[in-house]
Amino acid sequence: MPATTQLERENLEAHVDLCAQRYDVLEGRLSKVEEKIDTLHVAISTGQQSMTKVIIGAAGTIVTGLLSTIIVILMQ
Repeated sequence: MPATTQLERENLEAHVDLCAQRYDVLEGRLSKVEEKIDTLHVAISTGQQSMTKVIIGAAGTIVTGLLSTIIVILMQ
């Protein structure tokens, strides 16, 4: 928490001005955090989509392999 100055304690206008500056800084930092969260969300969504494709591909490969095995057994 920022320390208050003697001038700020004695002068309401100085206090208001310093608070406005502090809020501007906080707003900027909050905006940066929001941007990083949005970027992280996009990265997670993209990774999840990629993982889904891999799982579907693996399941398809397993099913194809099992069907091929069954067909070979039935043909003998």
